[in-house]
Amino acid sequence: MRNEKSPLQAIPNVGPSIARDLERLGIGEVRDLEHRDPDQLYEELCFRDGARHDPCVRDVFAAAVAYARGEPARPWWHFSRARKERARRGSRSRATRRG
Repeated sequence: MRNEKSPLQAIPNVGPSIARDLERLGIGEVRDLEHRDPDQLYEELCFRDGARHDPCVRDVFAAAVAYARGEPARPWWHFSRARKERARRGSRSRATRRG
């Protein structure tokens, strides 16, 4: 078992479990996240694991990507609100197209 702390744990909201997930996705340093898309990271993790993860994992990825891009540290649930609003707007526009 690994005893050393991942450099990714320096990112606010990222603990050992999320750091391991990011490392499995090829992210080794904070700067590796700068040009990544949190939705794609989430989808890739779900695909690799063959299971749908809690959407809050995606929100942690979004918080980490934003931090890597130089944005101020914000709690992951800040990104939950934005994701839920996007989903709400998306489902409303799909319903409009069907009608």
